[in-house]
Amino acid sequence: MIHPGHSLPPAHPSASLPRPRQRPQKHLGQTLLGVLLTGALVVSTLLGGPGPLPAPAVLALNDAQQLVVEAWRLVNQSYWDPDQLEQVHWRRLRQEALEKSINSSTDAYEAIEAMLAPLGDSYTRLLRPSDYGALRATTQGTVNGVGLQLGLRAFDQHVVVIAPLDDSPASEAHIQPGTEVLAIDGTSSLELGLEGSAARLRGNAGTDVVVRLATAKGSQKEVVLERRQVDLQPVRGQVLNRPGHRLGYLRITQFSEPVPELANLWLRRFAGQGEGSWVDSGPVDGVILDLRNNSGGLVSAGVAVANSLLDSKGIVETQDRGGINAQQSANAGALYSGPLLTLINGGSASASEILAGALQDSGRSSLVGSRSFGKGLIQSLLSLGDGSGLAVSVARYRTPLGREIQSMGLTPDHPLPQPEPLTPAGNNDTWLEEAQRLLIEQMGPGSGAN
Repeated sequence: MIHPGHSLPPAHPSASLPRPRQRPQKHLGQTLLGVLLTGALVVSTLLGGPGPLPAPAVLALNDAQQLVVEAWRLVNQSYWDPDQLEQVHWRRLRQEALEKSINSSTDAYEAIEAMLAPLGDSYTRLLRPSDYGALRATTQGTVNGVGLQLGLRAFDQHVVVIAPLDDSPASEAHIQPGTEVLAIDGTSSLELGLEGSAARLRGNAGTDVVVRLATAKGSQKEVVLERRQVDLQPVRGQVLNRPGHRLGYLRITQFSEPVPELANLWLRRFAGQGEGSWVDSGPVDGVILDLRNNSGGLVSAGVAVANSLLDSKGIVETQDRGGINAQQSANAGALYSGPLLTLINGGSASASEILAGALQDSGRSSLVGSRSFGKGLIQSLLSLGDGSGLAVSVARYRTPLGREIQSMGLTPDHPLPQPEPLTPAGNNDTWLEEAQRLLIEQMGPGSGAN
């Protein structure tokens, strides 16, 4: 998950988890995009071992070496688990990196990646300039590629599909969450890594990419996908007319910058506070919130939506690098306070798990569908100043009641039958049909429209 932070120690989707109408928090910053522009390096302090290094060693550092030192400093200052830094001998890793020949950006990037590897945290990683720019772009609403959101499988760190984006080449090819990406254009995903795999999938519109996949059952296949500009369209809403009932349907596919405003527009309409015909038709009888295949994004956006649905209830508990647990709660009052039901699946991760977990813990909404992905670490995106950056895990989050999410996921109150529909909100979406039935059942007799 990502969050925007401008200074450290805060960092990302949990750091200071900004949210609307809320006082500032003493916690980590929060963005997949938090950009930190650093000033001059106090190299003698950063490079010191038992004591300060002599001036000549400081002056000998070239630009590429200083990039490595800066990366080390940012992780040292913001990583959520200082004990882990001690266990991997973080100071020694810095010294070992600087003992190598580092004379170019490529040398620096390789040294930084080698330095980060012992942490064993796949979410804390170097983002080379093209990857850093692309990641920033996804939080603003567009992406150029095939529409696959990728993650690392917990037990073996293999690259897997978290979810395909709606109306993308990947969704049209019916690629399912949990599918393993074996190779891209003939290069193994194990060799490419997470960021390298994502970079290979991006490219100029109209070009093809060949992806070898392995399903959960072990069968393999190759698909040829044509890249194009994919409009994320992160928020979609409509009214579903059932006999005697009008139900609101709100689907959020990613938590990017425009999401809170777009979601609030629909929630006001569902509450009967919209404009024109929305006012005349009155509020809906209940709302279905669809978070299927929502792999996260900006934590601040997920927290903002929770703030619009909860009334003075807890949203998320975060644990920072000091081991301090802090809970963020919604403000008094809710934009929409009527009946609510939430759909999740294995593609629901990070910020969507924060939102779904808050709704479930508070009793505000039951969860229906299948177990969520299980990503409970928050990253901040930090600039290294040369066009590259770092994604650094800056906090661990749990549900308001303290339930662990990392590698666990959220268990739905009402599991729905497998296989799940290929296209959420599309034709033959049996899960959406069942969610409507459950919501109407939850509301009880006499709850329908007049």
